[in-house]
Amino acid sequence: MEEALVKREDLSYRNIPAAGVHGVGIKKLPGNLLKLFKGYFASRKILNEFKPDVLFFTGGYVGIPMVLAGFRKPTILYVPDIEPSLALKFLAHFARKIALTTENSREFFSRKEKLTVTGYPIRQGLTKWTKKEGRAYFNITGDRPVILFMGGSKGSRSINNAVVANLPELLKKYQVIHITGHLDWDMIQPKTADAGPNYHAFPYLHEMGAALASADLVVSRAGASILGEYPMFELPAILVPYPYAWRYQKVNAEFLVEHQAAIMLLDETLNSTLLRTIDQLMQDKNQLNRMRKAMASLARPEAAMLIAELINEVAEV
Repeated sequence: MEEALVKREDLSYRNIPAAGVHGVGIKKLPGNLLKLFKGYFASRKILNEFKPDVLFFTGGYVGIPMVLAGFRKPTILYVPDIEPSLALKFLAHFARKIALTTENSREFFSRKEKLTVTGYPIRQGLTKWTKKEGRAYFNITGDRPVILFMGGSKGSRSINNAVVANLPELLKKYQVIHITGHLDWDMIQPKTADAGPNYHAFPYLHEMGAALASADLVVSRAGASILGEYPMFELPAILVPYPYAWRYQKVNAEFLVEHQAAIMLLDETLNSTLLRTIDQLMQDKNQLNRMRKAMASLARPEAAMLIAELINEVAEV
């Protein structure tokens, strides 16, 4: 997916072999170590060809071969989630500067002098949409509230199943934008083909700004992007942390819940709690407005610029 998105922006993309080693079974470990070994030499080749002034990492085990191959290069690390993964903690040892999404991430790093809180960077064009323009993009008319459902970049089966199970009741009161992810699209489409004009489903949506601007409420997983995108759109959220990435997504969700900007639901109870939670929230306009204001207070529109300034500083530009 990353390759397709990068090439869509007409940018050069190079693949680096890599795989995780933490929590990997003994059968997979030798193969994953071999991928990292190959990734190291692939990284050296890229460095020799490209001759970068600075290395910029945003996390994941794919960065490990590159940081080892380029350990003499100035390095900056951006930590998207509040709690860094083991790979990010490893990369942090090589970084001259570490950019954080929130103040809460400071506790996970010992070298405080490296740390700068920048916020979560929002890509250009995402915030160009107004609510009116977003709803026109989906041909949404009328006064019904708009509920946006989505998982991560590949979708969420639990959220998809909960939407389908509750769709007839949802469509009595709301307009629904449903981003299923490609993996579940062939399963969801036949079940919702006759849902009617108030249901707007997509396997993937490049114009996410239109969906975020249109929505009065979002139901989603709790990946790092919720810390930047929802505040920018002042968008109250119902968050369902992915149970197999529970630790990181739960911390992200709890941050927004503690700031009274979101509600958290458990994945295993989603089918039975989703509709009731949405109805209660949408009927309580005061709570919805409080959540909207709380979410807006967390926005950091300058985040991308602050990260760019750190890159220039490390590169001595």
